Amino acid sequence: MTWVINNLGLIGEMTLLHLRQSLIALLVGFVLSIPLGWFAWRYRLVRSSVITITGLLYTIPSLALLILMPVVTGWYSIVSETNLIVALAIYAVAILVRAVADGLDSVDAGVRQASTAMGYGSFRRFWAVEFPLAGPVILAGLRVASASTIALATVGILVGIQNIGYLFTNGLQRRIIPEVFAGVVAVVVLALVIDLLLVIAGRLLMPWTRRVKTPARRATRTAVTA
Repeated sequence: MTWVINNLGLIGEMTLLHLRQSLIALLVGFVLSIPLGWFAWRYRLVRSSVITITGLLYTIPSLALLILMPVVTGWYSIVSETNLIVALAIYAVAILVRAVADGLDSVDAGVRQASTAMGYGSFRRFWAVEFPLAGPVILAGLRVASASTIALATVGILVGIQNIGYLFTNGLQRRIIPEVFAGVVAVVVLALVIDLLLVIAGRLLMPWTRRVKTPARRATRTAVTA
């Protein structure tokens, strides 16, 4: 605990760097997954191919991908935060494309027909009806992607990119166990906080998903409890 107390500034600095890298990658991955997921949902003949190909991206070893990133992006310095963010965004896309496709697939066909009958064009119907109703499924995928992104970002330290991963490598090299433990706790806490914020955002942006307790349901619950 003494090491942790004496190095709170370092832990805070590494955590903020880690948070920035993870959030940017998650946002980029989410934006890219929307058209890809829509394409996979809209064209059933290529759905399995698109989902399989994007899903296979997650099987690429993270360290190997980071080393290859300079060739792909053109930023030829391996020690580049941009390369880490691009790699993390690729992993996020691998998770979110299926979530978007499954979310759109969960929208009731009758709702689509009703919105079309009301004069909604395909673009307006997607953003005003289909995408919001697919929100709960997409949010579930986004929560998984956020936890994955925050965990994978620590690998960046192996190519010299500073974040919470520094606490792991430095602690192991110097045999400072509290430093390694602090890194583990920081990653877990960061993942839990982001997950909680996503849940809160989901409830605020999708109020229709809240469970409404009717008098009959409350009476049934009371009887069961009694």
